[in-house]
Amino acid sequence: MSDDRRYPARPFLAASVATFRDGRVLLATRGRPPMEARWSLPGGLVEPGEHLHEAALRELREEVGVEAEIAGFVDHVEIIERDATGVVHHFVIAAFAAHWRAGEPAPGPEAGDVRWVLPGEVTQLPTTPGLAAIVARAAAILGEGAQ
Repeated sequence: MSDDRRYPARPFLAASVATFRDGRVLLATRGRPPMEARWSLPGGLVEPGEHLHEAALRELREEVGVEAEIAGFVDHVEIIERDATGVVHHFVIAAFAAHWRAGEPAPGPEAGDVRWVLPGEVTQLPTTPGLAAIVARAAAILGEGAQ
């Protein structure tokens, strides 16, 4: 399978995780296109044979070095970018809510910067589409409140 994500023949399936610790959610800037340098949840493509929640936790560990425990499914997000010639990017991302368990977040090859933020602060950052709503839903699932 080609890893070329531009002008795909089909949508790419990905998973991400809203990890909470002390009322704050872990965000990371994207290290590459699409939406490079925008704040988002750690996540990435699902590998063949991998369950969605496993992919979310693996990506969290690989991207920022954090371990978490999934508490529930939040929602899916569709990212579709078009230009004059067709669909440039198409991702379907399954987002999960989780409790932090171990590890201090650090930037990696796919995550430029990392930060714990209050859910209410998400709207003040340049983010990927729909991030504030996903974080708010994840906070509700975890009983973290929308601060």
